[in-house]
Amino acid sequence: MKRLLATTSLIVAALSAPVHAFDVSAMTDAERAAFSAEVRAYLMANPQVIMDSVQQMETQQADQAAQDDLALVSTNAEAIFNDGYSWVGGNPEGDITVVEFLDYRCGYCRKAHDEVAALLKNDGNIKLIVKEFPILGEASTASSRFTVATKQIAGDEAYKSVHDAMITFGGDPSERALTRLADSLGLDGVAIIAHMGSDDVTKEIAQTRELAQRLNVRGTPTFVMGGQLVRGYVPLDAMKQIIGEERG
Repeated sequence: MKRLLATTSLIVAALSAPVHAFDVSAMTDAERAAFSAEVRAYLMANPQVIMDSVQQMETQQADQAAQDDLALVSTNAEAIFNDGYSWVGGNPEGDITVVEFLDYRCGYCRKAHDEVAALLKNDGNIKLIVKEFPILGEASTASSRFTVATKQIAGDEAYKSVHDAMITFGGDPSERALTRLADSLGLDGVAIIAHMGSDDVTKEIAQTRELAQRLNVRGTPTFVMGGQLVRGYVPLDAMKQIIGEERG
Protein backbone atom coordinates (compact mmCIF):
# COMPACT_ATOMS: atom_id res chain seq x y z
CA MET A 1 0.00 0.00 0.00
CA LYS A 2 2.82 2.41 0.90
CA ARG A 3 4.48 1.66 -2.45
CA LEU A 4 1.20 2.32 -4.31
CA LEU A 5 0.70 5.63 -2.52
CA ALA A 6 4.26 6.63 -3.23
CA THR A 7 3.89 5.74 -6.89
CA THR A 8 0.62 7.66 -7.13
CA SER A 9 2.22 10.72 -5.57
CA LEU A 10 5.13 10.47 -7.98
CA ILE A 11 2.87 10.21 -11.02
CA VAL A 12 0.69 13.11 -9.89
CA ALA A 13 3.77 15.20 -9.23
CA ALA A 14 5.21 14.31 -12.62
CA LEU A 15 2.04 15.22 -14.47
CA SER A 16 1.33 18.42 -12.56
CA ALA A 17 4.83 19.77 -12.08
CA PRO A 18 6.23 22.49 -14.34
CA VAL A 19 8.60 21.23 -17.03
CA HIS A 20 11.59 22.77 -15.29
CA ALA A 21 10.66 21.01 -12.02
CA PHE A 22 10.36 17.53 -13.48
CA ASP A 23 12.63 16.79 -16.42
CA VAL A 24 12.48 13.17 -17.58
CA SER A 25 15.34 13.81 -19.97
CA ALA A 26 17.55 14.60 -17.01
CA MET A 27 17.08 11.10 -15.59
CA THR A 28 19.64 8.41 -15.97
CA ASP A 29 18.69 5.33 -17.99
CA ALA A 30 18.24 3.39 -14.76
CA GLU A 31 15.99 6.09 -13.28
CA ARG A 32 13.84 6.25 -16.41
CA ALA A 33 13.48 2.48 -16.46
CA ALA A 34 12.48 2.44 -12.80
CA PHE A 35 10.03 5.28 -13.27
CA SER A 36 8.44 3.58 -16.31
CA ALA A 37 8.11 0.37 -14.36
CA GLU A 38 6.38 2.18 -11.50
CA VAL A 39 3.97 3.95 -13.85
CA ARG A 40 3.15 0.69 -15.60
CA ALA A 41 2.59 -1.09 -12.30
CA TYR A 42 0.29 1.69 -11.12
CA LEU A 43 -1.78 1.65 -14.32
CA MET A 44 -2.03 -2.14 -14.29
CA ALA A 45 -3.29 -1.99 -10.71
CA ASN A 46 -5.64 0.92 -11.50
CA PRO A 47 -6.90 0.48 -15.12
CA GLN A 48 -9.85 2.76 -14.42
CA VAL A 49 -7.39 5.66 -14.51
CA ILE A 50 -6.93 5.06 -18.24
CA MET A 51 -10.68 4.84 -18.84
CA ASP A 52 -11.27 8.04 -16.87
CA SER A 53 -8.58 9.79 -18.86
CA VAL A 54 -10.04 8.67 -22.19
CA GLN A 55 -13.54 9.71 -21.10
CA GLN A 56 -12.29 13.13 -20.03
CA MET A 57 -10.47 13.57 -23.33
CA GLU A 58 -13.61 12.61 -25.30
CA THR A 59 -15.69 15.04 -23.24
CA GLN A 60 -13.22 17.83 -23.87
CA GLN A 61 -13.16 17.06 -27.59
CA ALA A 62 -16.96 17.03 -27.77
CA ASP A 63 -17.16 20.34 -25.90
CA GLN A 64 -14.60 21.89 -28.24
CA ALA A 65 -16.43 20.56 -31.31
CA ALA A 66 -19.68 22.09 -30.02
CA GLN A 67 -17.98 25.43 -29.48
CA ASP A 68 -16.46 25.28 -32.97
CA ASP A 69 -19.90 24.54 -34.46
CA LEU A 70 -21.44 27.49 -32.61
CA ALA A 71 -18.78 29.71 -34.14
CA LEU A 72 -19.45 28.29 -37.62
CA VAL A 73 -23.18 28.98 -37.32
CA SER A 74 -22.55 32.51 -36.11
CA THR A 75 -20.05 33.26 -38.89
CA ASN A 76 -22.33 31.88 -41.62
CA ALA A 77 -25.67 33.01 -40.17
CA GLU A 78 -26.73 35.10 -43.18
CA ALA A 79 -26.21 32.24 -45.65
CA ILE A 80 -27.86 29.74 -43.30
CA PHE A 81 -30.97 31.68 -42.35
CA ASN A 82 -31.45 34.22 -45.14
CA ASP A 83 -30.01 32.95 -48.43
CA GLY A 84 -32.96 34.25 -50.44
CA TYR A 85 -33.73 31.03 -52.30
CA SER A 86 -34.22 28.08 -49.93
CA TRP A 87 -37.81 26.99 -49.29
CA VAL A 88 -39.31 28.29 -46.05
CA GLY A 89 -42.07 26.44 -44.21
CA GLY A 90 -43.62 26.22 -40.79
CA ASN A 91 -44.18 29.63 -39.23
CA PRO A 92 -42.10 32.21 -41.14
CA GLU A 93 -42.29 34.46 -38.06
CA GLY A 94 -41.36 31.69 -35.61
CA ASP A 95 -39.07 32.41 -32.70
CA ILE A 96 -36.82 29.43 -33.55
CA THR A 97 -35.52 28.50 -36.99
CA VAL A 98 -34.74 24.90 -37.94
CA VAL A 99 -32.62 24.42 -41.06
CA GLU A 100 -32.28 20.97 -42.63
CA PHE A 101 -29.65 19.87 -45.16
CA LEU A 102 -31.16 16.85 -46.89
CA ASP A 103 -30.73 14.33 -49.67
CA TYR A 104 -33.86 12.64 -51.05
CA ARG A 105 -32.09 9.29 -51.39
CA CYS A 106 -30.93 9.32 -47.76
CA GLY A 107 -32.78 6.83 -45.57
CA TYR A 108 -32.31 8.88 -42.42
CA CYS A 109 -33.59 12.00 -44.19
CA ARG A 110 -36.73 10.08 -45.03
CA LYS A 111 -37.05 8.98 -41.43
CA ALA A 112 -36.46 12.53 -40.19
CA HIS A 113 -39.13 13.91 -42.55
CA ASP A 114 -41.96 12.59 -40.38
CA GLU A 115 -40.19 13.74 -37.22
CA VAL A 116 -39.81 17.29 -38.56
CA ALA A 117 -43.45 17.31 -39.70
CA ALA A 118 -44.56 16.25 -36.22
CA LEU A 119 -42.37 18.92 -34.65
CA LEU A 120 -43.96 21.65 -36.78
CA LYS A 121 -47.46 20.29 -36.13
CA ASN A 122 -46.96 20.28 -32.36
CA ASP A 123 -45.12 23.60 -32.20
CA GLY A 124 -46.57 26.45 -34.22
CA ASN A 125 -43.68 28.80 -33.51
CA ILE A 126 -40.94 27.15 -35.58
CA LYS A 127 -39.66 28.34 -38.95
CA LEU A 128 -38.30 25.60 -41.22
CA ILE A 129 -35.74 26.11 -44.00
CA VAL A 130 -34.86 23.27 -46.37
CA LYS A 131 -31.39 23.13 -47.96
CA GLU A 132 -31.11 20.87 -51.00
CA PHE A 133 -27.83 18.99 -50.51
CA PRO A 134 -27.59 15.99 -52.88
CA ILE A 135 -24.49 13.93 -52.04
CA LEU A 136 -25.46 10.33 -52.81
CA GLY A 137 -24.90 10.19 -56.54
CA GLU A 138 -26.68 11.00 -59.77
CA ALA A 139 -30.12 9.98 -58.55
CA SER A 140 -29.79 12.37 -55.62
CA THR A 141 -28.70 15.19 -57.90
CA ALA A 142 -31.57 14.57 -60.32
CA SER A 143 -34.06 14.55 -57.45
CA SER A 144 -32.83 17.87 -56.07
CA ARG A 145 -32.66 19.45 -59.51
CA PHE A 146 -36.27 18.43 -60.03
CA THR A 147 -37.49 19.94 -56.74
CA VAL A 148 -35.45 23.14 -57.15
CA ALA A 149 -36.68 23.52 -60.75
CA THR A 150 -40.25 23.09 -59.50
CA LYS A 151 -39.80 25.87 -56.97
CA GLN A 152 -38.29 28.21 -59.54
CA ILE A 153 -40.93 27.44 -62.16
CA ALA A 154 -44.10 26.93 -60.10
CA GLY A 155 -43.45 28.46 -56.67
CA ASP A 156 -43.26 27.42 -53.04
CA GLU A 157 -46.55 25.56 -52.76
CA ALA A 158 -45.66 23.38 -55.74
CA TYR A 159 -42.22 22.78 -54.25
CA LYS A 160 -43.74 21.54 -51.01
CA SER A 161 -45.91 19.04 -52.88
CA VAL A 162 -42.98 17.74 -54.91
CA HIS A 163 -40.68 17.74 -51.88
CA ASP A 164 -43.09 15.54 -49.91
CA ALA A 165 -43.47 13.22 -52.89
CA MET A 166 -39.74 12.90 -53.56
CA ILE A 167 -38.89 12.09 -49.94
CA THR A 168 -40.85 8.85 -50.32
CA PHE A 169 -40.12 8.24 -54.02
CA GLY A 170 -38.41 4.89 -54.39
CA GLY A 171 -37.97 4.58 -58.13
CA ASP A 172 -35.41 5.79 -60.61
CA PRO A 173 -35.77 9.58 -61.04
CA SER A 174 -35.79 9.40 -64.84
CA GLU A 175 -37.25 12.22 -66.92
CA ARG A 176 -40.28 10.07 -67.69
CA ALA A 177 -40.92 9.20 -64.05
CA LEU A 178 -40.45 12.78 -62.87
CA THR A 179 -42.70 14.13 -65.62
CA ARG A 180 -45.44 11.72 -64.56
CA LEU A 181 -44.97 12.72 -60.93
CA ALA A 182 -45.26 16.41 -61.72
CA ASP A 183 -48.29 15.85 -63.92
CA SER A 184 -49.97 13.81 -61.17
CA LEU A 185 -49.63 16.83 -58.88
CA GLY A 186 -51.20 19.15 -61.42
CA LEU A 187 -47.90 20.68 -62.50
CA ASP A 188 -46.33 21.17 -65.93
CA GLY A 189 -43.89 18.27 -65.93
CA VAL A 190 -42.44 19.11 -69.35
CA ALA A 191 -41.59 22.68 -68.31
CA ILE A 192 -40.04 21.56 -65.02
CA ILE A 193 -37.91 18.91 -66.73
CA ALA A 194 -36.73 21.48 -69.26
CA HIS A 195 -35.64 23.79 -66.43
CA MET A 196 -33.76 21.14 -64.45
CA GLY A 197 -30.49 21.73 -66.32
CA SER A 198 -30.65 25.51 -66.12
CA ASP A 199 -27.91 27.71 -64.69
CA ASP A 200 -30.31 28.97 -62.03
CA VAL A 201 -30.83 25.48 -60.65
CA THR A 202 -27.11 24.73 -60.84
CA LYS A 203 -26.27 27.95 -59.00
CA GLU A 204 -28.68 27.29 -56.15
CA ILE A 205 -27.38 23.78 -55.49
CA ALA A 206 -23.76 24.95 -55.82
CA GLN A 207 -24.29 27.72 -53.27
CA THR A 208 -25.71 25.24 -50.78
CA ARG A 209 -22.73 22.95 -51.37
CA GLU A 210 -20.35 25.83 -50.68
CA LEU A 211 -22.19 26.65 -47.45
CA ALA A 212 -22.08 23.00 -46.39
CA GLN A 213 -18.36 22.96 -47.01
CA ARG A 214 -17.84 26.01 -44.81
CA LEU A 215 -19.89 24.34 -42.07
CA ASN A 216 -18.00 21.03 -42.46
CA VAL A 217 -21.30 19.32 -43.30
CA ARG A 218 -20.47 15.99 -44.91
CA GLY A 219 -23.60 13.94 -44.29
CA THR A 220 -27.37 14.15 -44.26
CA PRO A 221 -29.50 14.96 -42.52
CA THR A 222 -27.73 17.84 -40.82
CA PHE A 223 -29.69 20.43 -38.87
CA VAL A 224 -29.17 23.92 -37.59
CA MET A 225 -31.56 24.44 -34.69
CA GLY A 226 -31.39 27.98 -33.46
CA GLY A 227 -27.68 28.41 -32.87
CA GLN A 228 -26.81 24.72 -32.66
CA LEU A 229 -25.37 22.65 -35.49
CA VAL A 230 -26.71 19.11 -35.13
CA ARG A 231 -25.09 16.46 -37.31
CA GLY A 232 -27.13 13.37 -38.15
CA TYR A 233 -30.63 12.05 -37.56
CA VAL A 234 -32.39 13.46 -34.51
CA PRO A 235 -35.53 11.81 -33.07
CA LEU A 236 -38.51 13.98 -32.22
CA ASP A 237 -37.95 14.04 -28.46
CA ALA A 238 -34.35 15.16 -28.94
CA MET A 239 -35.50 17.90 -31.34
CA LYS A 240 -37.95 19.15 -28.74
CA GLN A 241 -35.23 19.19 -26.11
CA ILE A 242 -32.87 21.19 -28.32
CA ILE A 243 -35.62 23.66 -29.19
CA GLY A 244 -36.34 24.06 -25.49
CA GLU A 245 -32.67 24.71 -24.79
CA GLU A 246 -32.54 27.34 -27.51
CA ARG A 247 -35.61 29.09 -26.15
CA GLY A 248 -34.21 28.92 -22.66
